[in-house]
Amino acid sequence: MKTEVPPYAVTAEAVPEYIRSRREVVFLILSGLFLGTLGMLNILGISRFVNVFTWGDFAVTVAVGVLPYPLTFLCTDLISELYGKERANQVVWVGLVLNLWVLFIVWLGGALPGFEPTDPATGEVIRDAAGRLPVFFEIRNLTFGAVTASMAAYLTAQFVDVYLFHFWKDLTNGKHLWLRNNGSTLISQLVDTVAVVLITHFLAGALPVEADRSLWPQLMRFIGYGYAFKLIAALLDTGPFYLGVFWLTNYLQLESPIPRPKRPRLGARDWE
Repeated sequence: MKTEVPPYAVTAEAVPEYIRSRREVVFLILSGLFLGTLGMLNILGISRFVNVFTWGDFAVTVAVGVLPYPLTFLCTDLISELYGKERANQVVWVGLVLNLWVLFIVWLGGALPGFEPTDPATGEVIRDAAGRLPVFFEIRNLTFGAVTASMAAYLTAQFVDVYLFHFWKDLTNGKHLWLRNNGSTLISQLVDTVAVVLITHFLAGALPVEADRSLWPQLMRFIGYGYAFKLIAALLDTGPFYLGVFWLTNYLQLESPIPRPKRPRLGARDWE
């Protein structure tokens, strides 16, 4: 007689080893994407601004480090849905430690002696004819500004995202998956964008603002462009989120919030 396969919804008390292994691998992949994207964002940061969308005289310009950032919210939403609020918050805290680790390595790389020409009187690295530092030190200065801003904004936005995701989930009794996905991400992205722009300018002084023009319209433009990009990305990730939840709940044998056709139950004779 054949061994009966596990049913679709497996309880926590009776999870086979291969399912537990699948769940840990998927969690590792999602958290790895989240942390890898976060690290890349901090290194690239505001090293370059790119034009991602143009319509007539209207153009959305964002820092290159922002491009992969919406993926972090998709990852935390999937972790929240599949693994719960506690594990999502754990990943957020690990992300903070990663920020500090990046900051430490970048600081250490500049503190240790190198082979760049230095001023004998001050010990500072000599700038070139254009007034620029060697590439590492330029990236270092930008990274300090980006990480300082992103750590404050990151903690606020990610915890807001996780909290609102479960708030909407509890409010709708687990229904309306699109609402908790978009409702949590759109608000947390706004919090993140405003915090990053204001902290990057007022604390790090790293935004390319024009001194001869009014400050606040420029800052509002940075906020507007950044949020417009994140808004579009957040709306576009609804499809991948639904597909991810639909496929992963089946693959990991979890209860799915998305209605699906019921599987026919097999009788004992079918396994003989």
